[in-house]
Amino acid sequence: MEQIRSRITLLRETMKIQGISACIIPGTDPHASEYIADYWKEREWISGFDGSAGTVVVTLKSAGLWTDSRYFLHAGEQLDGTGIDLMKQGLPETLEIIQWLSTVLKAGDKVGVNAQMFSMNSYSSMKAELKMSNLELVSIDLPGMVWTDRPSLPLKPFFVFDAKYTGKTASEKLLLLRAEMKKAFADVFVVSALDDIAWLFNIRGNDVVYNPVVIAYALIEKEKATLFISPEKRTDDTSSYLQSQQIEVASYTEIYETLKQLSPEKAVLVDGGKLNQSLFESLPTECAIRNAMSPIFKLKSIKNKVEMNGVRRAMVKDGVALTRFFIWLEENVKSGDLSEISISEKLRWYRSEEEDFVGESFGTIAGYAAHGAIVHYHALPETEYKLKAENILLLDSGGQYLDGTTDITRTVALGSPTAQQKTDNTLVLKGHIALATAIFPVGTRGSQLDILARKAMWDLGLNYGHGTGHGVGHFLCVHEGPQSIRMDENPTVLQPGMMISNEPGMYRTNEYGIRIENLVHVIPAQKTEFGQFLQFETLTLFPIDQHLINFDLLSAREIEWLNTYHQRVYDTISPKLNEFGREWLSTKCNPYVRKD
Repeated sequence: MEQIRSRITLLRETMKIQGISACIIPGTDPHASEYIADYWKEREWISGFDGSAGTVVVTLKSAGLWTDSRYFLHAGEQLDGTGIDLMKQGLPETLEIIQWLSTVLKAGDKVGVNAQMFSMNSYSSMKAELKMSNLELVSIDLPGMVWTDRPSLPLKPFFVFDAKYTGKTASEKLLLLRAEMKKAFADVFVVSALDDIAWLFNIRGNDVVYNPVVIAYALIEKEKATLFISPEKRTDDTSSYLQSQQIEVASYTEIYETLKQLSPEKAVLVDGGKLNQSLFESLPTECAIRNAMSPIFKLKSIKNKVEMNGVRRAMVKDGVALTRFFIWLEENVKSGDLSEISISEKLRWYRSEEEDFVGESFGTIAGYAAHGAIVHYHALPETEYKLKAENILLLDSGGQYLDGTTDITRTVALGSPTAQQKTDNTLVLKGHIALATAIFPVGTRGSQLDILARKAMWDLGLNYGHGTGHGVGHFLCVHEGPQSIRMDENPTVLQPGMMISNEPGMYRTNEYGIRIENLVHVIPAQKTEFGQFLQFETLTLFPIDQHLINFDLLSAREIEWLNTYHQRVYDTISPKLNEFGREWLSTKCNPYVRKD
């Protein structure tokens, strides 16, 4: 803790020299990434807190870390003795950051931020909010001045993601992108999101955990495409590939000077929700700025036939790995030796046995008993539970295969479930089936379908606080937009080719959590005199625990869906299993027949 305190002291000394009264340090990177490289973990360096969500604010006299309920216990332990107060977001007594600053600073004080770590939209919003409190936002990299021994940027070479997986070459994608730029009346497009760059150029890497992206920037012009990337990350083969696709190359940091040299007559397209403020400040002030959602964001959300065929192959592999894992779990749970972390490691091992497995698509959420009620639970050695042959386990996990990305949640009974657990699980299942079987007209938004997943619960005064569905990438980010299914309004309409999760849940604090998640794919349904309709193809292949179902609460149509789904799971997965595995899967997929 002395190390953290000395770092804060050094930061404050630098703040005094620079005339800065407060410094805001988020847990982000210059690319608006979900997962970030060690080089950019400024918040962790200054505070010692390593959770996925949180922002540190340091003033000349005090300091606080703002994080949500997932990390109250974890953050409290890591901040102990550092002099940084834990600010528990979501509690009535906790002020938001700007409100808090307005109470501890005086009018005219300056608030410093590293502009690389904030999008131009969030920077602009923060600046306006601080101004209302008579505080000034200043773009200054204070952490960079004091963190002198930071890790280097990842320099591992990237690799080409073959068109046999992508279905389109980089040259073909550039044509599509330029057509979208023309619609936006833009001459230049600045690309900073790593998944956008990976998709556009058909390249992948291992620069961060879980997402196979490459740290780079890109600049797309009418007749020219430039990839800004560290020279060490290129090989002769990848350099030849980029040349073959008419992609020029420059060093990673050269983008700043390149942007400054843009002609003032150019109209520049930027995604203000992703482009960092530092890059935005490099653009000539005379350039016309077109601030809109990245067209790549929309293009990559619609998967082509080659990509979807790959995803279906990945789902088979994932189903096989999950089957082998759950057989192992059933055989060993009574030992008392299994824990939330150990089963997560074992599941990863089973996935790694499958062909073309690259890694996990996110950190496995293994929530046993009361931990299952923590929606984004992350098991830690000091707080994890040991599993017993009782209660229920929520297991949310996914894999990255060259064929595609998977994400599945299953809730299973490790002993005899209670009547309430079965009722809750069945309500979740009813919502899952209602969404899986939805037929809806072209032009429908995810927010219009969200009620289908919640109605059975709402009827009884129950609900869940998270979204029902997020977009998923193709061997890319497991959380990918712009589509979603949630209560919040999202103007993006669901289109054929989009892949999205179907994951309603139910959480009883300090008792257990339930979630049933499959990935689905938007496909055409019937066309009538009222227009074209769409529907979902369920992609995920693994049984839903029938021990947790109260079949009396299911309609004949819902039972038919479940039986049909289980038959497809068995028919697809069983040929890949040994005899014992087939018998086990057959039992789990056994059709339910209602006894009159």
